[in-house]
Amino acid sequence: ARSFRSFLRNQNFNSKRGTMKLSIPLILAVASGSASAFAPVSNAFRSASLSMADTAEAVETSAIEIAIPEVQEKIKAAEDDAREARMAAKNAPPPVMCVTSEEILSEGVSIELGNNIWDPAGLAEIGGDATLAWFRHSEVKHGRVAMAAFVGWWAVGAGLHFPGQLAYGLDFGSIPKTGLDAWDAVPGIGKVQMLMFAGLIEFHDELFFSRRGVHYMRGGTPGKNMVPGLYDPFGFSATRSEEALATGRLREIKNGRLAMIGIAGMYAAASISGAVPLLPEV
Repeated sequence: ARSFRSFLRNQNFNSKRGTMKLSIPLILAVASGSASAFAPVSNAFRSASLSMADTAEAVETSAIEIAIPEVQEKIKAAEDDAREARMAAKNAPPPVMCVTSEEILSEGVSIELGNNIWDPAGLAEIGGDATLAWFRHSEVKHGRVAMAAFVGWWAVGAGLHFPGQLAYGLDFGSIPKTGLDAWDAVPGIGKVQMLMFAGLIEFHDELFFSRRGVHYMRGGTPGKNMVPGLYDPFGFSATRSEEALATGRLREIKNGRLAMIGIAGMYAAASISGAVPLLPEV
C-alpha cells in the first residue's frame, strides 16, 4: 500500500511537471500568436497616422498658398488707400481758422450806439465767421475810400489844387470847385488811370494777404492793409501795443463810417438840389 501511494505521488508530480512543460510552450505560442496578430494593426495605425499628418500638412500648405495672394491684395489695397489719403491731405486746402463773429462784432461797438451792435438788416447773421470777416474787411476798406473821397471833395471845393497841368491843356487850377463837375472835367484816360490804380491796390492786397500773411477769412485781421508802403510806410505802428492797435482800428472804423455818411450826403446834395438842407451847394 505504501509502495502504491508512492507510485501515485510520483505520477501526480510527473503529471504536474508534464502539465507545466506543456503550459510553457502553450503560453509562448499564444503570446507569439497574439503579438503576430497585433503587429499588422500597429503598422496600419502608424501608416494611417502618417497619412493623416501628410494630408493635414498638404491642406494647410494649400490654404496658405491660397491665402497669401488674398493677403497680398489686401495689403496692396491698404497701401494704395494710405497713399491716396496722404495725397489728399497734402493737396487739401488749409483748415479755415477764422476770427470768430463775437470778436469781430465786439470791436465795432462804440458809445455812439449805446455800446450795442447796430444791425437793423441782420447782415451779421448771414453766413458764418468767414462771411462776417469779409463784411468787416469791406467796411474798413470802403471807409478808407470814403475818407479819401471826402477829403478830396473838400479840398477841391476849398480851392486847393496841385500846381501844373492835369492833362495837356488842362491846368489843375482850371478845374471846377464842385465835386461832380471836377470829376467830369477829368479826361477819360485820367479816369481810367485812377480806376486801374485802385484795382491794382485791391488785387495786390488780396495777393499779399495770401502769400505774406494770414488771410482775413482764415484767421488774419480784417481790414489790415498788406500792400507794402501804402499804409504806415515809416513803421510807426510796429512799436505800438495790442491795446493801442485795437484803439486805432476802432477809430478807423468809426471815422470810416462817418466818412461814408458824409460823402453820400455830399453826392446827394450835388445831384439833387435841396436834398441836404443844411449843406450848401457843393
